Amino acid sequence: MQREFREITKKIPRDLVREKTLPDGSKVHEWGPFVYGYSVTIGPDGKPQIREFGNVKPEARFGKPQLSIKEEREPLVDIIPSDGEVRVIAELPGVEKEDIKLHGTENSLTISVDTPQRKYYKEIELPVKVDPKNAKSSYRNGVLEVILKKKEEEKPKGEPIRIE
Repeated sequence: MQREFREITKKIPRDLVREKTLPDGSKVHEWGPFVYGYSVTIGPDGKPQIREFGNVKPEARFGKPQLSIKEEREPLVDIIPSDGEVRVIAELPGVEKEDIKLHGTENSLTISVDTPQRKYYKEIELPVKVDPKNAKSSYRNGVLEVILKKKEEEKPKGEPIRIE
């Protein structure tokens, strides 16, 4: 166990380790925050969809389970497509609206926050092409909501040709 703890300590990003002085003058090291979680929902096809979030990810290397620890947390995100839009809802507790950066393309949405207290990062592949120029977003009580209008499908250019 001691060997495993030594290995984990080597992988922890420096920003997640702090030294704290106690009232008696002694010093202790604080680690964290470490967050790992998952959400299970049933998709439209009836199959379960599992989404992980946090800054700790389990990995298997050379048949041995390992932990990957990052400074940025991956927020829990729901993607809800409807008739004319795609709604993305992300949980970003503990940040201010001004600290959130959004970047959209027709295929993806990137959410990032980089403050001394909190770091979040998530790149989301969207299920359909959207128009990022007309996106609307709001942030209340730690929940970010982004509404992206679906891009209209382009019709083939030219005229149909009849085969004789």
